Amino acid sequence: MDFNSIISSAGDNLWSWLVLPILAVLGIYFTVRSGVVQFRLIPEMFRTLTNKTPRDDQGKPQSISAFQAFSISAASRVGVGNIAGVGTAIAIGGPGAIFWMWLMAFVGGASSFVESSLGQLFKVRDSNGFRGGPAYYMQHGLKARWMGIVFAVILIACFPFAFSSLQANTISATLSSSFGGEIEWLPVVVGVVVAALTALVVFGGIRRIAHVTQAMVPLMALLYLLAGLLVVGMNIEQLPTVFASIFTQAFGMNEVIGATLGTIIMTGVKRGMFSNEAGLGSAPNAGASAAVTHPVKQGLVQTLGVYFDTFLICTITAFIILVSTPDLAGANRGITLTQTALVGNLGEWSNILLSVVIFLLAFSSILGNYYYGQANIEFISGSKNLLRGYRGLVVIATFLGSIASADLIWNTADGIMGLMALVNLIAIGLLSGVAFKLLRDYTQQRKEGRDPVFTRDRLPGVTGIHCWENEQSVTGPLLIVPKSK
Repeated sequence: MDFNSIISSAGDNLWSWLVLPILAVLGIYFTVRSGVVQFRLIPEMFRTLTNKTPRDDQGKPQSISAFQAFSISAASRVGVGNIAGVGTAIAIGGPGAIFWMWLMAFVGGASSFVESSLGQLFKVRDSNGFRGGPAYYMQHGLKARWMGIVFAVILIACFPFAFSSLQANTISATLSSSFGGEIEWLPVVVGVVVAALTALVVFGGIRRIAHVTQAMVPLMALLYLLAGLLVVGMNIEQLPTVFASIFTQAFGMNEVIGATLGTIIMTGVKRGMFSNEAGLGSAPNAGASAAVTHPVKQGLVQTLGVYFDTFLICTITAFIILVSTPDLAGANRGITLTQTALVGNLGEWSNILLSVVIFLLAFSSILGNYYYGQANIEFISGSKNLLRGYRGLVVIATFLGSIASADLIWNTADGIMGLMALVNLIAIGLLSGVAFKLLRDYTQQRKEGRDPVFTRDRLPGVTGIHCWENEQSVTGPLLIVPKSK
């Protein structure tokens, strides 16, 4: 057995026997304890997404907005996994894998709510506004800085380096495929361009990242959604059969591809988790950076991010494949399955469309992954030189990823992400009672007809809260507008 196979096997065992069972059990527990918050407060998710951003004494936004934080986390969540990962899930587990992907996204919504609410509660101020995430609630909530450092190191190795390299690799591979793989120097050119674009954005700080992702995320979603709806519309007669196969094959043997029930469940659950990241500890890094008036607001917004990823983008991919490929016997895994379905319905020009969508998906993920790393670099040390060095290494990693082989990096990153998830799940399990107190405070204020505002004296006995000093610091100074004569 070669090294790559050993790494792959170890990662699969970690996810199958430890991470996913804990993730499922905690998700169900959070769902029950919160009164199914991920369904009950869906209207609140959309309302808080567009809340006005509190301002400082100079009238400037205290930090990035709720929508910008949503865009950064969506940029990281929505990557090539939404196309290649779904294709792999269907090729291995058949249509039934999509049902388990949906179910785990719903259950995982409760975990996303808990972790992002905690990220907001234990955030800290910096020169750009706010930052926080699992490392911060481990230090300030659990009083375990060592645990926060372990988490931060794992995340930095996983997201801004390994996963961003893979996103750059996918851009390069997709463009090479579009040109028939005949241009040997193309990956190098792609690597230089992607690295240069990454440098232009990441050296501009969190606000520049927020502005870029705020523009890119809706664009890529709209492009892909329109292409998907067009394919589904051309095969509308297949839609009832597709829905039936998703539900009926979720619980039994798929005779066509020979997938057992265990394979169907594990494939759908694992691919769903890799895609929407609920409970893994990544999205709270973005959620904590937003300026909002109550921690629960970002808990709700980031839960909406899970739904956006799985119920919209992943589902469109599934429908593109399933309405076009009723016979999955011998189907190719990964992005090829989606690409074949698009070209078969829309023609060769859709290769160009897919290349554009892949670029937007992958590049936005690189930016989101970068910010997750920055928040954790700043947790470990406030050194400006360390941060500059980190930015330079990320740019180099995107270039190398464009020209490297991806298999070993994929398998290594999957294993590292499993360790990261395990550390985060332990933390949110221990701190979940605090998140449920926040939820009760939020719902009580809503019942009173108020737009909820949180201050730390509303959680007596909870220490380690660095922001939320008083109502004025949360909502911003009261601006008195003179009456017109």
